[in-house]
Amino acid sequence: MTASTPRFKAPDTTLIIFSIIVLAAILTWIIPAGAFQKAEIEVEGAGTREVVVPGSYAPIERADESVGSRLIHTVAIIFQAPILGFVDEDAAPIIAFVLLIGGAFAVLQKTGAVDAALRRLVQASQRSRAIELLLIPLFMALFSLGGAVFGMAEETIPFVLIFVPLALALGYDSLVGAAIPFLGSAAGFAAAFFNPFTVGVAQGIAQVPLFSGVGFRIVLWVITTGLMIAFVMTHAARIRRDPTKSPTYALDQKKREQGFHLNEEGSTLTGPQQSVLTIFMLGIAILVFGVLQFQWYITEIAALFIALGIVMGIVGGLGANGTARAFMEGAKDLVATALIIGIARGILVVMQDGQIIDTILYSLSSALEGAGSTVAAMSMFGVQTVINFFVPSGSGQAALTMPLMAPLSDLLGVSRQTAVLAFQMGDGFTNMIIPTSAVLMGVLTLADIPWPTWARWIFPFQLLLFFFGLMVLAVAVQIGFA
Repeated sequence: MTASTPRFKAPDTTLIIFSIIVLAAILTWIIPAGAFQKAEIEVEGAGTREVVVPGSYAPIERADESVGSRLIHTVAIIFQAPILGFVDEDAAPIIAFVLLIGGAFAVLQKTGAVDAALRRLVQASQRSRAIELLLIPLFMALFSLGGAVFGMAEETIPFVLIFVPLALALGYDSLVGAAIPFLGSAAGFAAAFFNPFTVGVAQGIAQVPLFSGVGFRIVLWVITTGLMIAFVMTHAARIRRDPTKSPTYALDQKKREQGFHLNEEGSTLTGPQQSVLTIFMLGIAILVFGVLQFQWYITEIAALFIALGIVMGIVGGLGANGTARAFMEGAKDLVATALIIGIARGILVVMQDGQIIDTILYSLSSALEGAGSTVAAMSMFGVQTVINFFVPSGSGQAALTMPLMAPLSDLLGVSRQTAVLAFQMGDGFTNMIIPTSAVLMGVLTLADIPWPTWARWIFPFQLLLFFFGLMVLAVAVQIGFA
């Protein structure tokens, strides 16, 4: 038998992201620079937002510089982009958040409480077919509810440290472990009915009553979450039958060999461990309350987890030094995740430096003029999907696009509520695959899943979601969704 030909080895995620930075730099030579005028408005429930002024787009004359000088600047910005991505005002808090959350969860892990609790859950699922079948849909529905109600996104990153080991212990793979928290919340985020960061901001800018159209959106949320759960459960069932079918099979075998799994022993919860879990669950309840009641975001949530880490370490018997060491070890383990997030943000830094983002937006929105109402609504969805690659922030994309899309929808015979819906799905669905999403890259790096592996796995479902979004908008136009 002849030796098999070595399989193609996908490039490292870091290499892919850096290649996109280079591509973005090349685009600044092809796409003309331009900008909209900006204005600050007060959005109900969301504070002050800077939005573009419709009809104010104008090309920008680049500084009179030689080709050589511009080429030097382009090369310089390519290599400066990663560090500028780190200090970017939107990315820097997420990077710090990831490191601090990793430290807090390492303290929780060091107490042994999580391993013991999850082992008991695995044993319960082995005894009860009902528990086994309900585990994935129940947790995904809970995360989806978080995405729909308070825009849960970055908050899912630390849960990867719990659900990947759980998935491996149950005979699934890392894809299932990462999908439960991430795809669960992503489904709710994309089909949200109360998310203040997307629906709230977009409706405020579009001058639509805040959180109106909730009935239609709840139906959308139920269907989207159901589709997501079915996708993950179908994959999980296939992997349970034949683990070698998993795209991450080799990686998961290494994880098991390196101890990235639940301990085989220690399923009995001690008194201190029970107290630790109680404190953790109380912390999660405080997190939800803080986000809903006081609009907590990354800074407040990170502070909460730091406090939880300290308390859990003391109650769990680690002592002051043991807690500090565990915290630092956890943060150290997430350095690669932080690097990926910062480098990915560099893509946007390059395009902002070249002043081409507004030009892309203007070109895409102008192409919609003259289309019929149904086609226009679908096209808006397509435009928002494209823009989300360049502006993966939900509230940021709303502030950038809705001042244009709202009046444009009036001209095209599309209700402003439908324009908000097109933005919402265009922003949300592709968050599950685009490498410019800091949350996705953080989740994948933490779960040790290469982005190309994830992209190949989820791409067919992304196509399904896109066509589903088109059908939803066709229905919205037909019923006069307002």
